[in-house]
Amino acid sequence: MIYQLREKPTPVTIDEIDDQYITAAYINAEELREIGLRYGFARSTIAACGERSEHFRSGVEVYDDYTFTELRIVNKNNLSSTEDSVALYVMKNMLIVVDVEDYDSSTKEKFMAALSRYSYSAVTLEKLIYAFFDALVVNDVKFIEDLGNEITQLEEYVLKGVADENFNLNLLQIKKELLTMHNYYEQLLDITDAIEENENEIFENKDLWYIANLGQKIARLKEDADSLSASVTHLQDAYSASLDLKLNNTMKIFTAITSIFFPLTVIVGWYGMNFKSMPEFEWKYGYVFVIVLSLVVVAGLAVISKKRKWF
Repeated sequence: MIYQLREKPTPVTIDEIDDQYITAAYINAEELREIGLRYGFARSTIAACGERSEHFRSGVEVYDDYTFTELRIVNKNNLSSTEDSVALYVMKNMLIVVDVEDYDSSTKEKFMAALSRYSYSAVTLEKLIYAFFDALVVNDVKFIEDLGNEITQLEEYVLKGVADENFNLNLLQIKKELLTMHNYYEQLLDITDAIEENENEIFENKDLWYIANLGQKIARLKEDADSLSASVTHLQDAYSASLDLKLNNTMKIFTAITSIFFPLTVIVGWYGMNFKSMPEFEWKYGYVFVIVLSLVVVAGLAVISKKRKWF
């Protein structure tokens, strides 16, 4: 679908495109081949739209008359799912979005929302790009805030000593989500930076502040995601330290118990020698004496250990 933004969005065919009006197009690969012939798009860019990009940062290609890039769009409701993939052509008075893989038409919906954001009599290419990219990061502040709350909850578990066996898995999942968002924002920043540079002079300099504002917004989101990623790293260190502390306390108790009962081993060793000259062997209270001696030694060492806070 191709729209010319006049007094209202007017659907047009490729042959009906009037370059003096703002044109916004959401097309498939077949339509791209036809429109590419009209505007002389590089074959490499058209071929790139034939398959989904496997990397977030696939680069931005700047040509004399247009700028081309590929874009992977995350589904923040399920970051482990396959991302939508589109390609962008930005020309004088024209934004073309190529549907490479839009599984649930969510990217198409964002594109349509961008078209209706500004009044058509005042819309510019810069405003249109701003509206589209802004739709891609809508509600991201809330998403990152929710991740921050999850991290805080896990931190409370560590401090209270109630972290379960799934703690590391939960932390790893959050870390993966934050890495995905980091790469996503880096990709968007690469694009906004290239557009703002205006190397091929597609834009009017007076309107580029829309793109600059967009870049600043995305940069803040990236900083928030990176800050949470650092918090996850600190939380991992804190959790490892808590496990080490528990292990140290356990070893401390075992050491204290060993120290308390070691003298009994010595006593048993003495009497296990069975020397005939040991008077206790002939004494009728010898057995009771050894028991009492052992209890006194254990009790004495237990008191000493308690006072010295060995356990």
